[in-house]
Amino acid sequence: MSGARITAGAGSSNVSTGVPVLDHLLGELARAGGFGLALEIEPDDPEAEVDAAGTALGRAVAPRIAEGALGEATAPADEALATVVIERSGRPLVESNADLTGAGGLGTDLAARFLGRLSDEAGLTVHVRLIEGEDTGNALAAIFKALGVALARAGAARGPTAG
Repeated sequence: MSGARITAGAGSSNVSTGVPVLDHLLGELARAGGFGLALEIEPDDPEAEVDAAGTALGRAVAPRIAEGALGEATAPADEALATVVIERSGRPLVESNADLTGAGGLGTDLAARFLGRLSDEAGLTVHVRLIEGEDTGNALAAIFKALGVALARAGAARGPTAG
């Protein structure tokens, strides 16, 4: 069964997507955001696993972020530096200046694919700016760390909002 659960506070993460680099990146996302993350995806082809992971995380964060909430963060990973800004707008959109096609051994842009599914499922507008970063692994890490902090600042690390 596929799904994700977020726990408030810097808990442990247990991530199993079938894509090792994505497992690592989601662990970084949770650590940087200061929350626990349990996420498991049913085995499939790698692109489908990335899609399922983005959808599962989107479902987990959607009830935890109030409509109109904003979150922003800039994070480093070695020589890479990325900024992520999110808004719970109800108008899913991803705007990014980073093309990381081929990173993580996939033929597609893992970050764009994951962020697209997350955005669609949670109703988020997501802006990604890769400020520095030649190494694609470090660029991905910086983006996911910044995303984790932005999600936490928008409210995903707290309990579900009353609504």
